[in-house]
Amino acid sequence: MSVKKMVKNLFKLTRVNNTKQKGISDFEMERDRLIMGKILTNQVKTLGTLENILVSEFKVFSQMGDDGIIQYLINNIAIPNETFIEFGVENYSESNTRFLLMNNNWSGMVIDGSEANVNEIRNSYYYWKYDLKAIHAFIDADNIELLIDESGFGIEIGILSIDIDGNDYWIWKKISTINPIIVIAEFNSVFGIDKPWTVPYDPSFLRSKSHHSNLFYGSSLLSLCDLAEAKGYYFVGCNSAGNNSYFIRKDKIGELKILKPEVGYVSSKFAESRSKEGALTLTRGTDRIKLLKGMEVYNTRTEKLELIA
Repeated sequence: MSVKKMVKNLFKLTRVNNTKQKGISDFEMERDRLIMGKILTNQVKTLGTLENILVSEFKVFSQMGDDGIIQYLINNIAIPNETFIEFGVENYSESNTRFLLMNNNWSGMVIDGSEANVNEIRNSYYYWKYDLKAIHAFIDADNIELLIDESGFGIEIGILSIDIDGNDYWIWKKISTINPIIVIAEFNSVFGIDKPWTVPYDPSFLRSKSHHSNLFYGSSLLSLCDLAEAKGYYFVGCNSAGNNSYFIRKDKIGELKILKPEVGYVSSKFAESRSKEGALTLTRGTDRIKLLKGMEVYNTRTEKLELIA
């Protein structure tokens, strides 16, 4: 089957998979989504080496199409320790690793800054059925390695997923006690492809408080790619939504396609900017960065602060 036809089939199945049906309970809906996810996973296994990993996308529990990308990667990389750590999961209803937990029976630890979210996870029907630990903590550079130690997974884990809408760059830079094979890191597409920018480190950073637009957070893809290179990883692409980037440890790259940042970069289409009054402004494209004019960012190459012009 051609890749073009495969993508068409994946789209059709994903659309059916994510349609809420009248009279179906949430548990039954999730059961059906898992069944459909297994079908999609079997199709992804047949794709072979891809020029771009986003071709493998499908969604079961991920916010975007990351479930499919993850299934593609783990079926093309030797991962002896099937373990993951993900932080910034909210109540785990949309996350990068839940399908991995329930479909592939991986062991994992998730961390979130909301006690209510963590309690919801701990009280869920799946919490006792799978090897999952949920930790309540507001992550910063001082506590992240202590939190990671609580997993008990050892040095080499399968996947590290970072999505905290803020100090993502700084947290990954700090981590040295584990050596994940795959790293998934959220990036801020608003910063563009040619700027090595991240928000200045602030242990109490909150995206909702940093700027009224809700667009000032995280790191550019370029900064993450530089950091990945320094840590011994190759960049292999982004999801089609333009919010998650994927990195593979160099000794595990195998036949996967290595991309340059400017080739793999995807510009997000989210129109989530807000006015000072909190209303959606629906600002799109390159007009979004104009809303951040005068904000102070950290240039990860010059290691100096600068203002967005």
